[in-house]
Amino acid sequence: MALSSFDIDAPRWDQSTFMGRLKHFFNITDSRTAVLPDSRLDEAKALVESCRAGSVPPGTTEEQLHYAKKLYDSAFHPDTGDRMNIIGRMSFQVPGGMAITGFMLQFYRTVPAVVFWQWVNQSFNALVNYTNRNAASPITPNQIGVAYLTATSTALATAVGLNLYTKKAPPLIARWVPFAAVASANCVNIPMMRQQEILNGIAVTDENGNKLGNSTKAAVKGITQVVISRITMAAPGMIILPIIMQRLEKYKFMQKITYLHGPLQVMMVGAFLIFMVPAACSLFPQRCSMAVSKLEPELRDSIRSQYGDAVQYVYFNKGL
Repeated sequence: MALSSFDIDAPRWDQSTFMGRLKHFFNITDSRTAVLPDSRLDEAKALVESCRAGSVPPGTTEEQLHYAKKLYDSAFHPDTGDRMNIIGRMSFQVPGGMAITGFMLQFYRTVPAVVFWQWVNQSFNALVNYTNRNAASPITPNQIGVAYLTATSTALATAVGLNLYTKKAPPLIARWVPFAAVASANCVNIPMMRQQEILNGIAVTDENGNKLGNSTKAAVKGITQVVISRITMAAPGMIILPIIMQRLEKYKFMQKITYLHGPLQVMMVGAFLIFMVPAACSLFPQRCSMAVSKLEPELRDSIRSQYGDAVQYVYFNKGL
């Protein structure tokens, strides 16, 4: 195949199946790409754009094109093509998430520690949610601030409230408080950070990418899937790891190295996240679809009046 006709935007793996999406997200959430210099990422973007224009540089191999697309997908926003901040990229989820989650699980006993680490986590989440929003729906600085404060307040209220409530509960219950706080905050943080999509709708297209209008129902579906994915991403590490630590801490050798419990939990969270970040991202297709019959009456009627029964489904970027 001549590389001049290489379709660099064609999915390398079947995106209609979970395994195909899993391979895709293992590829683009590779944490090694997060430490590459901007100049290398810009080179990859230039190569991708050259390929799209049908002018692949002489000597370029197909493998080089695949790697360039990997870097492009990991670092540039799918809607705008702008380079995303490093902390908000999915390729930074493992190193960033393992550090924060590990310390949340370690320092759960005192209110000041709970408050500090929940604040750190929600600040991190807010940046990730903003970075991976559907960029076709702009959000103002005031709305970002309200979303951040609301989600942080929810996480702190849940964590501190449960922390006090579980003082007399079995120790394992108290260890699960950070997960309860993270899950509840995700249910607030993501919708608040993407409120413009809920209020004004998300851009929907036909299968060829032609815009058909904006849909609030599509926005709600996409955001709901993102919330489920984020909670799933955190669940195994934050539910299973406390059970493991509860049992390990009974051994004398663990009681002698309490100063290593934090770093140990960070490393174990990392082991969970290496698999769970791509797995959670793969639960639903990023290019989400919805039947025209389930859209708002106005949009549904508009599509049917223009296209009849030729368009049965609309498509949109649900974000990550």
